[in-house]
Amino acid sequence: MKNKEIPYKIYLDESELPKAWYNLRADMKKKPAPLLNPATHEPMTAKELEGVFCEELVQQELDCDTRFFEIPKEVRDFYKMYRPAPLVRAYCLEEKLGTPAKIYYKFEGNNTSGSHKLNSAIAQAYYAKKQGLKGVTTETGAGQWGTALSMACAYLGLDCKVYMVKCSYEQKPFRREVMRTYGASVTPSPSNETEVGRKILAEHPGTTGSLGCAISEAVEKAVTSDGYRYVLGSVLSQVLLHQSVIGLEAKTALDKYGVKPDIIIGCAGGGSNLGGLIAPFMGEKLRGEADYRFIAVEPASCPSLTRGVYAYDFCDTGMVCPLAKMYTLGCDFIPSANHAGGLRYHGMSSVLSELYDQGLMEARSVKQTEVFEAAEYFARIEGILPAPESSHAIRAAIDEAVKCRETGEEKTILFGLTGTGYFDMVAYEKFHDGKMDDYIPTDEELAVYRAKLPKIE
Repeated sequence: MKNKEIPYKIYLDESELPKAWYNLRADMKKKPAPLLNPATHEPMTAKELEGVFCEELVQQELDCDTRFFEIPKEVRDFYKMYRPAPLVRAYCLEEKLGTPAKIYYKFEGNNTSGSHKLNSAIAQAYYAKKQGLKGVTTETGAGQWGTALSMACAYLGLDCKVYMVKCSYEQKPFRREVMRTYGASVTPSPSNETEVGRKILAEHPGTTGSLGCAISEAVEKAVTSDGYRYVLGSVLSQVLLHQSVIGLEAKTALDKYGVKPDIIIGCAGGGSNLGGLIAPFMGEKLRGEADYRFIAVEPASCPSLTRGVYAYDFCDTGMVCPLAKMYTLGCDFIPSANHAGGLRYHGMSSVLSELYDQGLMEARSVKQTEVFEAAEYFARIEGILPAPESSHAIRAAIDEAVKCRETGEEKTILFGLTGTGYFDMVAYEKFHDGKMDDYIPTDEELAVYRAKLPKIE
């Protein structure tokens, strides 16, 4: 029976929007391992990081103790253009599945960028503008982050240089054109524009690229261009901090109706969406105030949590970035050209990696065709065409709801619907035409990359 007291879509009032980002690290008894200087293997200092990142973002990155960071008024005013994002009760999906489970999803696709990425893009662009910079450089996989950053830079009058993973650049030309519409320059990566790009092309002729490759190029461009800094759309702790608005809004909306989720699910590539969604709930778990089950869902073609190792590794393929302790497949690992471009990263956020290592979070990997089966099913029932990345969470949510149907358990499930898939129609076409494969790396392949991991004492 439907609970008529809970609407299909729960919106917060403008006054209920978060006024501060929540720093999950403050409640972690065992903190994530620090970033290391690749030359000295000593923890990176603020001075060293400020050569690459904006100064205030460096302070956020290094601060493991401050629980809340005030959201600048300029950023909150920008958020009002598309936030609060709706929390949706998936009544139609529940009915079709015949499950006693109650399913909710936090929908982050109701802005022009089409995803949650705008939450951090505007924050990072704001700090770059405040510092007096000319512009920023970045990488993008599926294109959502590049689109979001180009929007934020256009709003604030900053130049934006984007290195887009080559396979996504070719698969999603319209995403590229949205970035250009907002004034960004977009280069397929690896490219001949940078020294590291030329090196990667020489070592891997014909490569389709990876987020690790694109990061290397963007960092090189930033440090060799006066008045520029590099910004990143995932992985870093500062990004998870900004994305905490997702979880804070979701929790406030659920609390209004006295709803407590049992299971919280998010897709996992570098960790921005997952970390943002689970942040306040995980904080409660860490403080002993409540318990939840958290599930990270990643592609079987790039399974950093489920098949990677917890070790220090470079954040990029060109080995120009700091070393981060994370679950990693090896910075040289270049995934197959699957259609969830935003999840094609060799490692995982240090924050999420530490939580996973402590057993506070589960992880599973799913095949590409299974993901698109769930995406199509969801689109037909809930009326939203989901992004391939988001559809990993949908797959797991459906699977958990089916388990509830089989056991009779009335679990409450919350998952993150990170964005829309309207620029992913080539992927949907391949799925419908039966031309989509499920490449999964072998243990032998992964062992080759694992053997190259840096030796850190």
